[in-house]
Amino acid sequence: MWILAGLGNPGPRYAAHRHNIGARVVSALADAQGFSGPRTRFAAILRSGRIADTRAIALLPQTYMNESGRAVGQALRFYKLAPSQLVVFHDELDLSFGKLRIKRGGGAAGHNGLRSIIAAIGPDFWRVRLGIGHPGDKERVTGHVLSDFTAAEEDFITTAWLPAITRAMPLFFTEGPERVMSEVARLAPPPRPERAQGGPSS
Repeated sequence: MWILAGLGNPGPRYAAHRHNIGARVVSALADAQGFSGPRTRFAAILRSGRIADTRAIALLPQTYMNESGRAVGQALRFYKLAPSQLVVFHDELDLSFGKLRIKRGGGAAGHNGLRSIIAAIGPDFWRVRLGIGHPGDKERVTGHVLSDFTAAEEDFITTAWLPAITRAMPLFFTEGPERVMSEVARLAPPPRPERAQGGPSS
């Protein structure tokens, strides 16, 4: 069994923010794979199903981002899973918009959700890093992640990126992370930075 955790802040006020792209991807993946309807447990919304014939739980923490580790830690302990059986989907400032990278382990890189999870279970879990681009100025980071995507970005997400990720992610369990990354890049090539962020600073 695996847990697929999508990070974000709870409630409709935050749903379209860049910071919530992890939660959006996991929700879309659960829909595409026909997971069960939502239930509440571990301060999270859970849906269960199978992906590439592997049992999985889609988990959306309903704490705020900086307490994501509470929900993730409770779920891993309850199901007696190792951190290596966890995939966390999260926004990534250090990747330009529309890029996807997968890695296992590492630090938090300033991400409060990752920092909370690392504090709860350690760093040895998988991360699906979803590029949202950097605003170019450290002082603008908070406003950037806590704002909605532009209309052009939203169009790319709904028409290209989400379909590509939901189609490619089952390959993680059969062929590995490199195959997922190459397939997403093939199906949904990232838009040019000028389109995504309005300038080369992204």
